[in-house]
Amino acid sequence: MLFGHGDDYYRSAGERLINYSSNVWYGAEIEPLKAYLAANIDRITRYPEPDAGSLKRMLAEAHQLAPDRLLVTNGSITAFYLIAQAWQKSRSLIVVPSFAEYEDACRLYQHTLTFFPNQQDLSCMDLSQQDFCWICNPNNPDGRLITRERLLDLIERNPQTTFVIDQVYADFYPGYLLDLKEVETHPNLIIVQSISKLHKIPGMRIGYLVASPEMIRQIAAYLIPWSVNALAIEVGKYILQHPEQFVLPLEQWLNETHRLQEQIRSLGIESYPSAVTFFLNRLPEGRKASQLKDYLLKEKRILIRDASNFRTLDERYFRLSTQRPEENEVLLEAIRNWTK
Repeated sequence: MLFGHGDDYYRSAGERLINYSSNVWYGAEIEPLKAYLAANIDRITRYPEPDAGSLKRMLAEAHQLAPDRLLVTNGSITAFYLIAQAWQKSRSLIVVPSFAEYEDACRLYQHTLTFFPNQQDLSCMDLSQQDFCWICNPNNPDGRLITRERLLDLIERNPQTTFVIDQVYADFYPGYLLDLKEVETHPNLIIVQSISKLHKIPGMRIGYLVASPEMIRQIAAYLIPWSVNALAIEVGKYILQHPEQFVLPLEQWLNETHRLQEQIRSLGIESYPSAVTFFLNRLPEGRKASQLKDYLLKEKRILIRDASNFRTLDERYFRLSTQRPEENEVLLEAIRNWTK
C-alpha cells in the first residue's frame, strides 16, 4: 500500500497542518537532537555500517539481549517485509483490522493468507495449519489491546506457529506488554519495535526486531547492505544515550484522549474504546470519512486518517491521534460545523 497510509503531510507543499493522522508523540523536544545531527552532518560523506552494527549492539545492551538476537532495519515496515521474504510461500494468519503492510508483504512473497477479526476471542483461532500469526499490539487503527498474559498463553499453546508481534505502539500504553527478553524462552516469537513513534522522528526510519539467533540469521540473509543510513544510526544512538530528553507525559496525553473521545461521541459519532493515544471512529450512516477529511484539510488545515482502506472497515471510519487541547478544540468545532 505505497500511498494508502495516513500521514500524507508530504502533499501539503510545506504548509503547516494539525496532524491527527500520524501516531507519534507530537510533543517530543528534538531541538538538542537536531543540533547533534547538524554537528554530525559530515557522516553523510562516508558509507554507514552495512548492518547498523554499533546501534544494534547498543540496543541489545539496553534490552539485556545478546546482539545475535537483534536486527536493525530501515523502519519497522522493512522488518515485516524481511520476515515475509525469509519464509516465502508460508501460511500466514493476520488479526484484522490492522496495519495493511503485513498483508502486502505476505502477498508479495506468496504467502497463503487467512484473516481473523480481532473482535472475536483469540482463543478461537485455529492455528494448527498456520506457519505465522501476525498481531499488532496495541493495535493500529483501533488501539485494541491484548494483555501480556493472554498473548503468552496463545504463543505457548501454538509452538508450531511463529508469532510476529508488532509492538511499535508499546510506549503509548501505561501497562506491561511483552518484554523483548521473551524471545529467549519462546523460540516461536518475533517482536518488532520502532524508535520513531515516541521520539517524533518517523522520517529517520529506524526500526528493529528481536528473535532467536536462528531466525535472525535467516532474516538477515535478505537484509540489504547499508539499508540504515549513517544519520539514522547516529540518531538511534543519541536517543539511547539521552533518555532523559524524551520523557513522555503519558497519563496527561491519555486523559486528553479520553476527553476528546467523549466530545467526539457528543457529536453523534461512534468512538471506540482504546488503550492508547489514538482511536478509531465511525460516522453515522450516509457520511464518508473521505468527505470529512477533505473538509478539514481545506477549511482548517487539519489532517485526519481516513481508515476506510483497513480490511473489514468501510467508508465511515476514521482514526485520530490526540493532539494538544487547544488544537483538539479546533478539530471539534470543525467537525461540529461539518455535521451540521
